[in-house]
Amino acid sequence: MATQKKRITIVGAGLTGSLLGVLLGQRGYQVDLYERRPSQTTGDADSGRSINLALSQRGIVALEKAGLMDDVQPLLIPMKGRMLHLEDGRSQFSAYGQRPNEVIYSISRRDLNSLLVNEAIKAEDVNVHFQRKCKSVDFTQKKLTLTNESDGSEGTISFDTLIGADGAGSQVRRSMIDHVDGHSESVFLDHDYKELEIPAAAEGYRFEKNALHIWPRGEFMLIALPNLDGSFTVTLFLPKQGDPSFESLSSEAAVQKFFEDVFPTAKAEMPDLVEDFFDHPAGRLGTVRCQPWHVKDYGLIIGDAAHAIVPFHGQGMNCAFEDCSELLRLLDQFDDDWRQVGAALSESRKPNADAIAEMALENYTTMRSTVTDPKYALKKEIGFELERRFPDKYIPRYSMVMFHTMPYAEALAEGVRQTEILDRLTESIDSIDDVDWELAEKLVTASSAP
Repeated sequence: MATQKKRITIVGAGLTGSLLGVLLGQRGYQVDLYERRPSQTTGDADSGRSINLALSQRGIVALEKAGLMDDVQPLLIPMKGRMLHLEDGRSQFSAYGQRPNEVIYSISRRDLNSLLVNEAIKAEDVNVHFQRKCKSVDFTQKKLTLTNESDGSEGTISFDTLIGADGAGSQVRRSMIDHVDGHSESVFLDHDYKELEIPAAAEGYRFEKNALHIWPRGEFMLIALPNLDGSFTVTLFLPKQGDPSFESLSSEAAVQKFFEDVFPTAKAEMPDLVEDFFDHPAGRLGTVRCQPWHVKDYGLIIGDAAHAIVPFHGQGMNCAFEDCSELLRLLDQFDDDWRQVGAALSESRKPNADAIAEMALENYTTMRSTVTDPKYALKKEIGFELERRFPDKYIPRYSMVMFHTMPYAEALAEGVRQTEILDRLTESIDSIDDVDWELAEKLVTASSAP
């Protein structure tokens, strides 16, 4: 490992920036971490705008690298599957996997961010600077201009290597793309989201604690994730315009009627529905794609700054944390040569970021609509059976993404093969009892799986 190490400047002390600061500090780098929010509200500033997080294997691996999983563990609530709340009033549980460890974990964004920032503050080689907003970056002069949010003053600092972990609206990304004449695009859905709440009941949780709850309604949906205090963070995903839409829900009466007609079981447990609806702003849903992610050995973007995705596969945070894991692996591989590391990170992560972005968009249709299709349930049941019969040849795509660490791009490609297999096996049957297992074996073993 190289003895002379650059001083690392990170913009953004959200989830990704604070974890990366801890990891690089542990590696012996001197790290300066700049965050626009005040210290007492870090992790809390997006109240009403942030969706609860779902931690899965890729994120766990990164937290373990930092030695933080023991601290994170008390913040987690395991979710074993989806609880579907159907339009006829019935509830239907659908497991995520078929092994005891195949669960995902609900965690408060605020609590996790606070834990990571506090770890960065405690780290000997990490200096955290609050209320410092990135105004601009001059990559030619290697200068960073920051605005002091407390008094409006500006200051410019020099950097050796700058890492932008400043989210989907990244100023570092904009400056980098301008500097290298690269490409960046942000594509937004015609749906927005709004955060609501189901409060805790006197006796605890009002719905099953260990599940992600979904009210699928075709073109839109409501979801709810459990919190440690017995409440659920509820998120409504709805078109911006049309009927129904956020535009059409412009009065208290309209909101009350919409929820009574469409989500009656949820509404019955939401005493502050109207207040929450009008107090909390709608958030946008978009995908960021850009190229490149680095400038030589002195500029890099990571996490949402490089590849923000929609939240429907629960992989935004996990993908960003995997960026951190991969960065540490490449620092080992290239003996802390940041010129090689930046290029290699872009090359290895860009195809995988594009793949999970595509799968996340697909999963919105699955969650709001496809999950209620009997054929979908049949294919899932058959997929589990194929995994049991041919464990070295078949892992359901959802499991590959959530419970394994194989590259997202491989999971996407394997998912195409699985779709063809399941379509073939179910084209003329309605029950798993009617599956032609000899044909299944031929299809599964016809080509190599991950």
